[in-house]
Amino acid sequence: MIALNPKRPGTYFNRGNAKQSKGNLDGAIADFSKAIALDPGYVDAYSSRGTAKYAKSDFAGAIADFNKAIALKPGCAETYFDRGNTKKAEGFLDDAIDDFDQAIELNPSYAIAYNNAASLNMPKVTLLAPLLISIKPSEFDASYAGAYNNRGNAKDDKGDIEGAIADYNKVIALNPDSASAYNNRAVSSMKKAIWMVPLPTTIKSLNWIPVAPGLLQPQQRQEGQG
Repeated sequence: MIALNPKRPGTYFNRGNAKQSKGNLDGAIADFSKAIALDPGYVDAYSSRGTAKYAKSDFAGAIADFNKAIALKPGCAETYFDRGNTKKAEGFLDDAIDDFDQAIELNPSYAIAYNNAASLNMPKVTLLAPLLISIKPSEFDASYAGAYNNRGNAKDDKGDIEGAIADYNKVIALNPDSASAYNNRAVSSMKKAIWMVPLPTTIKSLNWIPVAPGLLQPQQRQEGQG
């Protein structure tokens, strides 16, 4: 296809997505860069190149690409979420929270793809976008819980324990079966030394482990998985 259409940016973009899905990040970045060279306004190419750079831990490069994508298309919630995750990885917690706030404000319906990607500790991959077609309106709130969960993680990292707990409570309200939210709320709560409750019979299903009679110790904090 490249030989037949060497000047079509979409051809390089599609091949870049295929390479990224197979773990060939350098090849994907090269193809996304070629697509951008042919079409400097190719928003999706910047976003996808940003996710590939993130996966390579090139956070500064990823943020630069997400910045460009947002400049070209400021109403795209996905890009704010991606940039928020990247800023969080860089330690820019206030900026990350601002991006998660913006993503939440713009559009809740994309979150199931984010939740899938968050389980891999990386922003969403462009190839996950077709999953949105299958989301039913009744599932929007539950699937959107991942954005609150990750914002709670960022708040916890910067010491805003009350804000983190409030976000984890929102996750639980949207999705009462979210074991990661219960776990993360417990991690934050124990920092305040207030999480002392009897051991429930369903403890294993919520990813807890007992450390003493009548006390609970949550496992390591988890990224949003809905």
